[in-house]
Order: sequence, then C-alpha cells, then structure tokens
Amino acid sequence: MCEIELTEPTEEERATWPKDVLVKLEKAFSDARGDIQPLVDLPMKSCVLITSKKGALRANHYHKTDWHFCYVLNGEIEYYHRPHGEEGPGEKVIVGPGELFFTPPMVDHAMVFTKETTFITLGRNSRKQEVYEADVERIDLYTQGSEDS
Repeated sequence: MCEIELTEPTEEERATWPKDVLVKLEKAFSDARGDIQPLVDLPMKSCVLITSKKGALRANHYHKTDWHFCYVLNGEIEYYHRPHGEEGPGEKVIVGPGELFFTPPMVDHAMVFTKETTFITLGRNSRKQEVYEADVERIDLYTQGSEDS
C-alpha cells in the first residue's frame, strides 16, 4: 500500500472559500438553447453523484484537509454542521433542489435525507477510497432520532 500525502489548504486557498454554508449561485447564462449555471470555479480533484434513500444518514464525520461543495439535484437534505471540537448538535440547514452548499475542512457535518435525494459533490481531494479514508475522521454529530420535534 502506498503512503497517502495530504496537503493542508493554504491561506490563499482559504480566501477563495465561501463564507456561508449556503452558496449564492451566479446568474445563469441563458439563450435560445437553454441555460448554463456556474457552480464551482476552483481547482478540484473529484466529482461524484450520490443518491440517498429517504431516512438515510450520511457523513457524520469531518475532513482534515478536504473541502466539498454539494449541489442538490432533487430531494432535500437536513445538513448539520459545527466547527470541529465544539460540543452540541450544531446548526441545521435545510438544502433543497437547485441549492449549493459548502463544507470546509475541520467542520463536523452530517446529512439526513428527508426525501429520496440526488446530489453532486465536488471536492478538493481525490475520491479514491484510500485518499478519502486517510483524510476523514468519523464522529457522532448526528444520531438517528436525535432531531428536534
């Protein structure tokens, strides 16, 4: 097995990141053929399409060096996040179709799917399993049944 080298984001890279979880999309370019919607214009190494069944739980981890943008195609995500090392349930953000959200490194996050959902994740690091596992730390930010009533 080869050694995985993870590189810390630079201050220059951090300056390009969105300041909020929900990312305001640029205006789409539209003409008679249709629309082109810009999503992310940063160097990255992965793009994955993820489908999740209603009631599924994903993430419940943080990344040491990776960041990711997620664009929801259909469905809905209850996204929970907090800075790594903080206690408590974190902030909950509801993300729906046509919305883009951002997770920087060292942010605990979990996703609960209230509907069958399809989304695209664009990431800084490779999504090869050995690279992904070297960067991710699993936590218990969200436990099924812990949501607000």
